[in-house]
Amino acid sequence: MFTGATCREGLAGQRVAPFGDELGDKRDKRTLRSSPGYQTEIRQAESGVALLRQHGPASAGRGTAQTFDFSRRQPSFHRGIHGSMSQRHTPDRRVVITGVGVISPIGIGRETFWVNLAAARSGVGPVEHQFHGEKSIPGGFVGAEVADFNEKVARQWVPKNQRKSIKVMCRDIQMGTASAMMAVEDSALDLESLDHDRIGVDFGANLMYSPPTQLNDPCWNCVDEDRRFVMQRWAKHGLSKMEPLWLLKYLPNMPACHIAIFVDAHGPSNSVTQNEASGNLAMREALHVIQRGAADVMIAGATGARLHQFKVILAALWQELGYRAEDPAASCRPFDTERTGEVAAEGACSLILEEEGHARARGATILGRLSGGGSSCVEGNFKQAAVNAMRAALRSADLSPDDIGHVNAHGLGSPRIDLEEAQAIHEVFGARGAEIPVTSLKGAIGNSAAGSGTLELAGSLLALQHGVIPPTLHCDTPDPQCNLNIVRGEPRSTKLRSVLNLNLTRFGQASAVIVQCD
Repeated sequence: MFTGATCREGLAGQRVAPFGDELGDKRDKRTLRSSPGYQTEIRQAESGVALLRQHGPASAGRGTAQTFDFSRRQPSFHRGIHGSMSQRHTPDRRVVITGVGVISPIGIGRETFWVNLAAARSGVGPVEHQFHGEKSIPGGFVGAEVADFNEKVARQWVPKNQRKSIKVMCRDIQMGTASAMMAVEDSALDLESLDHDRIGVDFGANLMYSPPTQLNDPCWNCVDEDRRFVMQRWAKHGLSKMEPLWLLKYLPNMPACHIAIFVDAHGPSNSVTQNEASGNLAMREALHVIQRGAADVMIAGATGARLHQFKVILAALWQELGYRAEDPAASCRPFDTERTGEVAAEGACSLILEEEGHARARGATILGRLSGGGSSCVEGNFKQAAVNAMRAALRSADLSPDDIGHVNAHGLGSPRIDLEEAQAIHEVFGARGAEIPVTSLKGAIGNSAAGSGTLELAGSLLALQHGVIPPTLHCDTPDPQCNLNIVRGEPRSTKLRSVLNLNLTRFGQASAVIVQCD
């Protein structure tokens, strides 16, 4: 069964419905009408349980309608979603973070990532490798690549009895699964002793594309005598030339599928494809899964590999791309007066979320607590979407703006989006708007879309272990119109060890989560 986040794909030109916090209905109901011709719409309520509604003409009175109130948690419904999985309803189930797996342009592994982040090293520069095929990226193209990650590295993190699955993984999937297994190892989870019905996966991913070369022979097999492609020939003459398991390499739900297989997770599993909003949405949904008693452990994260022929073309067509000829490493300049746009990147990050009692019972190291999350979509209005998401996150965490130590902003480097994000921060934090520390990591790691939000959250989480806030790179002259207290140069000491992580998409989707390191 799909949840609402899965069904609201962020495709080009598509109007995206508001997320759960904006539905205004805090009770879970399912309305089923059996009349023919009805269209099904799946949405997700604030509690995280799906609502299934069918809509049809008002005059369609032939069918019957039945309404169920799921605020009482009817067992048959949950069996339908989660199979034989048990539900344990404990009030105030707190969710903690016990493991981190990082694959980033500034390092693989949490320690390397943190050391380079703290040292203000940049992963941005001319792309040197062609991981998606020969001549996949034009020479001199500036991006943020994970130069030391390849299929050999991915194999090191895949269980031995599953390594054949590497053949059906594109680069996005390889990075996502490797980061998840890295996080499992970092958390010291004993997979042999776990109740596998109580562990699940919630993972974000970009839409994935195959290299054009994989379509060469099938397409040439469908041309006529004038060398024109004939679609009618595809089923018989083209499809038969495709690699048999081609599609499995590029489905955005496959990271979650592989991860669930690797750890033998029988609990809730879901995939989120909401571009930059994906990571926080996966965290928020995993938080709700544990809070409502459907699991004790969730592997949550996101992956994105944008240094690909098609994705680079789409970025050039749809986004403002930053470029600084005299210093390519400084091409992404969040909140700087000379910012010109984003830098395409790749990366993945996973976190292990656990119910606090479960983590303490096994003696786990607790890195922080995931306190709440929020989301919204306001087409064409980045400011309002960000305001809605941040306020929803604060409400769900039962916190006030004064409880937040710093904001890890989307900080894309876009003239318009950075300004509207800054205006949203001022509206939410009021008098603190110009005082609360703000950082953005995209100057160091670029924008890997789905992968970026969780990487940024991990940066703040690891920094808070040292009592500091990570710095923003290349914001040499902060934009006075933004009027933000940007953390620059080096990590800044902080006593208020909490972060609000915010991300936006070009469609006006926003997602936010709050982590506290008490």
